[in-house]
Amino acid sequence: MKNLVLILFLLIGQNVFVRAQASEQKGFPFILPKERPNRELSTAMQRNYEGYLAPRPSQNELYSQFKYTELKGFDYNGDDGTISRRDPSKVIFANGKYYVWYTYRNTPTPPQGAEKSNDTIPSSDWDLADIWYASSTDVFTWEEQGVAVPRPPKPNVGWRSVTTTDILVWKGKYYLYYQGFMEASGKRGDDCPVAVSYADSPDGPWTPHNKIVIPNGAEGEWDQYSIHDPYPLVYKGKIYLYYKSDFDGDPELVRMQGLAIADNPLGPFKKHPLNPIINSGHETTLFPFMEGIAALVIRDGNEHYTIQYSEDGINFNIAAITSLMPNAAGPYVSDAFTNTSYGKGITWGISHFTNATTWDENHAILTRFDCDLNLDVHDPEMKRAGEYYKPSFYYQHGLSDKQRKRIQQNH
Repeated sequence: MKNLVLILFLLIGQNVFVRAQASEQKGFPFILPKERPNRELSTAMQRNYEGYLAPRPSQNELYSQFKYTELKGFDYNGDDGTISRRDPSKVIFANGKYYVWYTYRNTPTPPQGAEKSNDTIPSSDWDLADIWYASSTDVFTWEEQGVAVPRPPKPNVGWRSVTTTDILVWKGKYYLYYQGFMEASGKRGDDCPVAVSYADSPDGPWTPHNKIVIPNGAEGEWDQYSIHDPYPLVYKGKIYLYYKSDFDGDPELVRMQGLAIADNPLGPFKKHPLNPIINSGHETTLFPFMEGIAALVIRDGNEHYTIQYSEDGINFNIAAITSLMPNAAGPYVSDAFTNTSYGKGITWGISHFTNATTWDENHAILTRFDCDLNLDVHDPEMKRAGEYYKPSFYYQHGLSDKQRKRIQQNH
């Protein structure tokens, strides 16, 4: 009992001493220290030094703005909604040029919804799609090369639609992973496990594996219906394939990201027991960075519009907060497949804009994005923390008719 009283007395005394010491501190320095100062800090200032790679955005290697440039070489049939290109892969460099793969839909009508869809009318922008590819030498003008992976015959994986592909280069061969739909999107949980095709050249021909390489989870598990956006990297001598799943549905779907690891591109892939490993994000975009893996966490979830970092590729923390992030970003990652022990980062890639005109003519278009998330690049314009927009930009985000009606009824 005496020992317990003594311990409590010492703890109380220590707390009083710390508070007294803090109250006697001089004001925080006018020049922001580059390293954590040896003083008592508020929770916010502790986070500023311990939660980010640097105390100010301009010095944070994982902070960047994003700039966009219209791409040349793609036709969208007058933007009438019948042609769509979306969900680009990572960009690779081979045979003296750059390659990108993407979801390509060319249908008689724009998407009509699940109930109106049939063998020729798509339910969604990614329904009745194939995987096409394009190449470029200057990365602003692209030459479309045609289909890489067509929909296979029924009942093979993806007979309804093959979408959202990404590329792996492994031991001199090329592998395209993609979602394989066996029914129109929107009818039941977007059921689409991961399939793969392989080739000796980025120009093909591609041989379908015709097997599911990453299956949906068991009934009642977070990924029971969908394994979206397969995204492979070579890390620690293995294939780390990140993916997203939609789940919960109360009242809207929750989107989080998981990881499956394999020693062979055709599997077996083992899902990580800590899945989901990223609690936010609408798509998967990751790259080797320093000793670990960095991730663009785009659009959805509590940690949307953040750039995160993991020292082990599994446990991610917020490294920066930004805005106007690229949707479905497929960056050029020079060391995506080199098994690097120290990743340099990215500076550009291909992403997409959805709903390029109206929802009645719904389709997506490919675009180029640029950033400074690279250890070898220092672009002060990309590191600015504030951006100014014209009033028209803000008015595009105006009230809906339903919101206006609610406001008017309350006055």
